[in-house]
Amino acid sequence: MDSRFYFRQLLAGRDFATTDPIAQQMVNFSYLIGDRETRECLVVDPAYDTAGLLSVAAADGMEVTGALVTHYHADHCGGSMMGFQIEGVAELVAQQSMPVHVQADEAPWIIKVTGLAETDLVTHRAGDKVTVGAIEVECIHTPGHTPGSQCFLVDDCLVAGDTLFLDGCGRTDLPGGNPEDLYYSLTQRLAKVPDTAVLFPGHQYSALPSQSMGETRHSNVVFRPSSVEQWLMIFGA
Repeated sequence: MDSRFYFRQLLAGRDFATTDPIAQQMVNFSYLIGDRETRECLVVDPAYDTAGLLSVAAADGMEVTGALVTHYHADHCGGSMMGFQIEGVAELVAQQSMPVHVQADEAPWIIKVTGLAETDLVTHRAGDKVTVGAIEVECIHTPGHTPGSQCFLVDDCLVAGDTLFLDGCGRTDLPGGNPEDLYYSLTQRLAKVPDTAVLFPGHQYSALPSQSMGETRHSNVVFRPSSVEQWLMIFGA
């Protein structure tokens, strides 16, 4: 990794939001990505405890200057979920003004869920790069779990949200989900990510918190179908 590359994987309920039972149950990951020399960082999927995430960054001598959102679900960006109100990007922006980077197709969903204004968001298309200091984060549009799900590729790390887990992938039976889109996201849109890259998922659904893309492609059942037809037979329900 680049010597100035700053990266933290933070588990909700353990590393922040430590007293929140919903955070403990949902086992979401948030991430800090930044430049050690400029002391700036981005927070990925801030939810449950935004002040806690800012405090983690500050303890490392870093300042959060922007947010990246993988998709609109409340456990990743805040909002209402299962009758509970989850803190997220709206509260983050209220504490500290900063741009919220989202995929263009996801913007209307995020506005509806979080209550943010369109002017709070910076929208992106596939291949766009978000820069923090000298560190470039590439946005990869991976629809399927939601219409505008996106992954972030930076310094041989893939922050995948709910598009891909070490075991399995995001569900497609929620509003905006599309199993065929997810098949092409996994097999084509993420094909550019080398086997040497490390996968960092949106939840800790496996014993390990991360592993190489090569190992994931070898062991994860979602990569076994050899055609979209096979995929839909297994995962299309």
